[in-house]
Amino acid sequence: MPDQALRRLIEGNARFVADKSASDESTQRRIAVASTQTPFATVLGCVDSRVSPELIFDQGLGDLFVIRTAGQVLDRAVLGSLEFGVIELQIRLLMVLGHQHCGAVKAAMDALEAHSILPAEMEYLVEALAPAVEQGRQMDGDRWNQAVRAQIDLVIQRLSQTPIMQAAIAAGELKLVGACYDLETGQVEITSA
Repeated sequence: MPDQALRRLIEGNARFVADKSASDESTQRRIAVASTQTPFATVLGCVDSRVSPELIFDQGLGDLFVIRTAGQVLDRAVLGSLEFGVIELQIRLLMVLGHQHCGAVKAAMDALEAHSILPAEMEYLVEALAPAVEQGRQMDGDRWNQAVRAQIDLVIQRLSQTPIMQAAIAAGELKLVGACYDLETGQVEITSA
């Protein structure tokens, strides 16, 4: 089932890229999902307004369980929400979706390079993204996009170590997948599966 869910996301993204949307947001669909939800995948993505999982995967109402934070930063509320999806909704695929030229990652890079502190809770984002920024600095290529990819990997690693996720993965009930969205082409690349 996790592989079927991943295939469904990949096929939806292909439709999105080809501008051949088939998602269902009809009145009938709204009525059908009003009493209960049965999403087939969870997507932990960025708050960036250009990266809406329902659109880029061409999915309709009730298909995806979406959680969005700047740079896919995890906190207790996000972890609890992801665990809710696994335990209560029995979702078998969890995708961590980063994207090219993430503004949160860039802001963290700039703040860390300048040794500056961002205002209020934005500093929390800088602290949370600092390990990915550091990993990106040590990689060849575009440091910004390498930091984006490092953040995807670090989030996958952290999720795979939580007791609930570990148990679900060990039982074959959950698959964690990393992916990166290209803002220009609209394509989603699977970075880890």
